[in-house]
Amino acid sequence: MSSIAAPHRRRVLADALGRPAARSRAFAVDAALVLSGVALVALLAKVSFFIGPIPITGQTLGVIVVGAALGARRGAAALTSYLLVGLAGLPVFAGPVAGPAYVLSPSFGFIVGFIPAAFLAGWFAERAWDRKPWLAFVGFVAASVVPFLVGVPYMALILGTVLGQQVTAASVLAAGVVSFILPGLIKAAAAAVLVPLAWVGVRAVDRRRDA
Repeated sequence: MSSIAAPHRRRVLADALGRPAARSRAFAVDAALVLSGVALVALLAKVSFFIGPIPITGQTLGVIVVGAALGARRGAAALTSYLLVGLAGLPVFAGPVAGPAYVLSPSFGFIVGFIPAAFLAGWFAERAWDRKPWLAFVGFVAASVVPFLVGVPYMALILGTVLGQQVTAASVLAAGVVSFILPGLIKAAAAAVLVPLAWVGVRAVDRRRDA
């Protein structure tokens, strides 16, 4: 079965930028890549502003770029590590709040959704969708939708049961979806420009190396 599935997976940016590691070093290289992904998402999380219970941040851009650059498994591992680091108390989430109590935040479901979102962005990248801007945009928009599938129901649950607010479909859509559509498209478009540009650089380096 693995011999059938393997041809569908292409190298991602992390594979192209680094030399193949020996088996004894592969874990260390992957761990360094995962930690770099955590750092990037944490940095972009601080680019944020609140318009309601859920902040608009640079996190989604970081999630998409990390997933596409590292691939599905390493991307998901990076966002899982990001979640665990935040729950451990390091201030990596948007705003100053972190620690176990963050599970009661209306935005926590979106952070959980970042894990499958990074996996999906990486899945598209492993099939070379990240090398052409229009294909990258389609794949990255799809990945950007994933956090909402987890985050919006979770937000409604927290608002209604923990914060005691009256929750309706209209209020949930207004607070957790409508205001994020345009920013989400902009971030997906930005990633769809940045990642293919990185591939242009990789191909240029490969050509000089082969010359």
